[in-house]
Amino acid sequence: MNAPASPPSAESLRAALAGLLAGLPPTQAARAVERLIANYRGTTPTDAPVLRDRSDVAAYAAYRMPATFEAVRGVLDALREAAPDWAPATHTDVGGGTGAASWAVAEAWEEAAPRTTVLDWAEPALALGRELAAGALDAEWRRERIGTALRLADTDLVTVSYVLKELTEADRTALVTEAARAAQAVVIVEPGTPDGYERIIAARTLLIDAGFTVAAPCPHSGACPIVPGTDWCHFSARVSRSSLHRQVKGGSLPYEDEKYSYVAATRFPVTPTVSRVTRRPQIRKGLVQLELCGPDGLARETVTKRHGPLYKQARDTEWGDSWPPEQDA
Repeated sequence: MNAPASPPSAESLRAALAGLLAGLPPTQAARAVERLIANYRGTTPTDAPVLRDRSDVAAYAAYRMPATFEAVRGVLDALREAAPDWAPATHTDVGGGTGAASWAVAEAWEEAAPRTTVLDWAEPALALGRELAAGALDAEWRRERIGTALRLADTDLVTVSYVLKELTEADRTALVTEAARAAQAVVIVEPGTPDGYERIIAARTLLIDAGFTVAAPCPHSGACPIVPGTDWCHFSARVSRSSLHRQVKGGSLPYEDEKYSYVAATRFPVTPTVSRVTRRPQIRKGLVQLELCGPDGLARETVTKRHGPLYKQARDTEWGDSWPPEQDA
């Protein structure tokens, strides 16, 4: 593996995408994206990779990589907040495809980025991932079937982003169990939908049963306080759209919001947040309403001008942030 020539970032990923996708006709990419959306919304058997060829992979890269990067990056920020002194030396990206999560990991620990192994069953995705990562990531790209037979080498960090939906329940259980056996920290990200949240809760339970502690987003490793079927825990990441991205997705805004659910858990001690902001703060004249998940369950906190500096901090607080601010905890 070659050492990276320049630090990875969202900007360098977009530049790499622009260079490799410059020759892809937007209409061709848009057609491939429509088929991919239909696949992701349906049920995909474990022996049928969603990304079939170079056209599919290029469309996926333009359509999904920026959003996946930002979602995983947000999760890693929460993990780093709970374990500020920990840094992985090795990282395995299971079902990593074109490597969006690997880019996010490398940027999160850019001062000493870990050696990464990307595993995926779609060779076209791995091939494009290698091209995008050339000179940017210290990574090995390896074809593996993601299922019950998968065996992972011991590693510091395992990421599994937007993969569980593609697997059967048995394969999901096997993958999470194997990740827990092999890693010191496991990060799992799924779409921020009710069914995505259900997969995250199932994975969270498996990790806790394997001896892990939840680092984020939860302030504890106890049962989720959300009554099943009434709501779901999810967060949002703002994603900048390139011109090709806007063409492929048929949008005009320069950004979009990626909704995601996640769990980050570790085998080593962490300091979870006191509470987590679980919805976009509601800012009214002279007050801010925060929906929170804390050790005692779900709660609402109202911060007004009479709270002084805390009021300004509440106005600056975003969905998914820790609360209260560290200096006031």
